[in-house]
Amino acid sequence: MVTSGVFQTINPATGEVLAEHPTIDDGDVDGIVTKSRDAFASWRSLTIEERAAKVEKLVSLLEDNADELASIMTKDMGKPLTEAKEETEFSAEIFRYYATNGPTFAADQQVNEDDETISYIQRRPVGPLLGIMPWNFPYYQIARFAAPNLVLGNTIILKHAESCPESALAMQRMMDQAGIPEGVYQNVFATHDQISAFIAHPHIQGVSLTGSERAGAAIAEQAGKHLKKAVLELGGSDPYVILSTDDVKAAAQQAFAVRMENTGQSCNSNKRMIVMDDIYDDFVAEMVSLASNLKPGDPSQPDATAYSPLSSAKAAEGLMAQLQRAKDAGATVHVGGDRPDLPGFYVQPTVLTDVPQGSEIYYEEFFGPVINIFRVESDEQALQLANDTQYGLGSAVFATDPDRARKFADGLEAGMVGANTSPEESAEVPFGGVKRSGYGRELGPVGMDEFVNKRLLTVKK
Repeated sequence: MVTSGVFQTINPATGEVLAEHPTIDDGDVDGIVTKSRDAFASWRSLTIEERAAKVEKLVSLLEDNADELASIMTKDMGKPLTEAKEETEFSAEIFRYYATNGPTFAADQQVNEDDETISYIQRRPVGPLLGIMPWNFPYYQIARFAAPNLVLGNTIILKHAESCPESALAMQRMMDQAGIPEGVYQNVFATHDQISAFIAHPHIQGVSLTGSERAGAAIAEQAGKHLKKAVLELGGSDPYVILSTDDVKAAAQQAFAVRMENTGQSCNSNKRMIVMDDIYDDFVAEMVSLASNLKPGDPSQPDATAYSPLSSAKAAEGLMAQLQRAKDAGATVHVGGDRPDLPGFYVQPTVLTDVPQGSEIYYEEFFGPVINIFRVESDEQALQLANDTQYGLGSAVFATDPDRARKFADGLEAGMVGANTSPEESAEVPFGGVKRSGYGRELGPVGMDEFVNKRLLTVKK
């Protein structure tokens, strides 16, 4: 477990402590923010094209060092090496997207003209920002937050998860090597109390957090107290609805692949599979077969027949406790539901059914390799079940009739919806949720509109 005041890399496959880093001193907070504020003055004075050019250098570094960066991530949090490399490359794509399109997104927008004046909306940076990032996507989460804001002209103080310090330091090195000026991007190893001090500091202009619902509530409270803008991307319990299919096995295989990405540790994973009665039994049977055929493996050694450990002992223990509560509530475990007798933080892929709707565990998010399946008998029942959650991040519906899928999708309460596909994930499209999945959006053209001064400029002719 993470020692208080220390950021640790613990190999999830073995439990071995690989690296430790102390947190900053309390007295360092003001100096870090002041450095960010001073850097903002010079960073914002560059043209947006000049800032974009420096970010473009970062893109090349991420691509050229993708193998090394992926290996660091795998040691930090146990992501399969092939997925870790894909994440690194995707992060580079996000930085490139804003380096390429940022000048257009931030261009002046004429909104009015009369005989005497012309009025524009201008998009200008606001100053130092605090980012609080999670462990499950160590580079991608940084890219989503940092890319648009660096190009826009804001400066960043980045507090990463306590369990992936080596990934955090690797991104700082990439920033430095790309020529991002000192103080524009600062990685900090900070405690919770120090995070509160950062938020309270008068020079901090906003805070972005990706994390748990509990963390989001705490950050939102502190940001509100100090009148700071906040963007929150929190939990999800995404419904994945299959109304009809011509190939049940193929539908199950596709759903299984989505669920097992990052060993089930994704906010927008298909955590609740809602399946129509006439195909339910065959769907469950295929899921049981798929889960049974996986064995624990070393995430640094690519193997399509293996599953990886969870990110930490706390994650594995917490998931096991959830599975026990599900069984106590009457759920059925078809396969898995246990930990193999191995070092590290492995939990067997688990197929779960019959979780009672309305029970306490029904409303919890399973953050790990748990395939949770529900039987329904009508589109109306499926939609009610899909929306019966405090979360609203992503969702998907599948049907052989495209009109049926589209009509169903219109009723789903989520920030990202897919009809006969999972919601798209790319640099070009917004990411974010509703309800208790948070607020604000990252990525796409709107990703540059969260921490920005949309000021009015009126010019007399």
